[in-house]
Amino acid sequence: MLTRPPKAHPPRRPILEGVVEPPRILSARGLIPAVARESGISAAETQILIYPSLAFAPRLPALTDFIANSAPIVPLSRHPAWLNILQTSLGHEPYAIEATAAGRTVGFLPLAFLDSILFGKFLVSLPYLNTNGVVAASPAVRTALVARAVSLAEELNVRHLELRHETAIDHPGLNAQITSKVHMRLSLPKTTGQLWKGFTPKVRNQIRKGEKHPFMIAWGGAELVEPFYDVISRNMRDLGSPMYGIELFREILNTFPGNAEICVVKDKDVPVAAALLLHGWGVTEVPTASSLKEYNPSSVNMLMYWHLLQRSAERGQQVFDFGRSTMEGNTFRFKKQWGALPDPAIWQYCVNRGDVSEMRPDNPRYRRAIQIWQQLPLALTRFLGPRIIRGIP
Repeated sequence: MLTRPPKAHPPRRPILEGVVEPPRILSARGLIPAVARESGISAAETQILIYPSLAFAPRLPALTDFIANSAPIVPLSRHPAWLNILQTSLGHEPYAIEATAAGRTVGFLPLAFLDSILFGKFLVSLPYLNTNGVVAASPAVRTALVARAVSLAEELNVRHLELRHETAIDHPGLNAQITSKVHMRLSLPKTTGQLWKGFTPKVRNQIRKGEKHPFMIAWGGAELVEPFYDVISRNMRDLGSPMYGIELFREILNTFPGNAEICVVKDKDVPVAAALLLHGWGVTEVPTASSLKEYNPSSVNMLMYWHLLQRSAERGQQVFDFGRSTMEGNTFRFKKQWGALPDPAIWQYCVNRGDVSEMRPDNPRYRRAIQIWQQLPLALTRFLGPRIIRGIP
């Protein structure tokens, strides 16, 4: 169980080499006095800093401690080390914006800069993850961090800045938002017995149906990443969506040993369902999970999720986060049957060019591309997918 900030490993293959660029400091004019007033510290001792690339590494322990203590329950997806993961595995340029008062961290906003020939430039907090954005000790700090992100978006000439919030931040630079999806979360009881009793008879019957098959459940780390990826990449191809490369998942497992783990369900030696779990401070997330569609009649997906929930409860977690879903969609109903309830997902934008809907997969303009992708050989989608999706916010 995660009782303290997990050890974060530095990137093994830095994208940018050479002299480390020092952090940029926001002038004490404008927003800084407001931050200083709230903290009771002079403006001269208050700063908004941007750490680009490798300059971020020395601040990782302090930022991790700040995030870990920012709320009673904190998902692992808010860990600052995700900037290293995204840089190493996807080639995104990281920017860590930190607010300090008398040397103490009072706010943090991680950003990844995406630059793609196909799609253009974006600034996102953060790609792959369902939730991120600003964490701040006060409204003034929150405003200052957003203002600095908006100005950075202008400096980098991005199409838009995307902040994956759960509570809307009122700021004139944020001129668009998407609220069509919700986070589906289940409060976990103290024992797996109580968890089982909380399910409806229909859910319990579906789990028992899965248990009648001779499926094998395997838990582990990097040694299971290939069978995990076999299931996930095949299912994503069938859905018509490019898939992240396997290196992303290797980096996640290497960065969070003991707090990121893989579950693989096998039919004899064949992996048929798989999931990645992220165990944070009081909450477990499942950002990626799939089962092969030909095994749907066996209820293998229900069986796997029962094991995911058991695992989380056994670790003493208080909440299980099933991820985002469109209200009343198929995945929403799947998660709702377990007892999960919706929480807001408010993705906010500073749009400089175009429209945020242009990059959403449900945009009708991508319908034909999805149909073509579904017909491609699996090996080809595994080769092309990571090169495409790394540029999609």
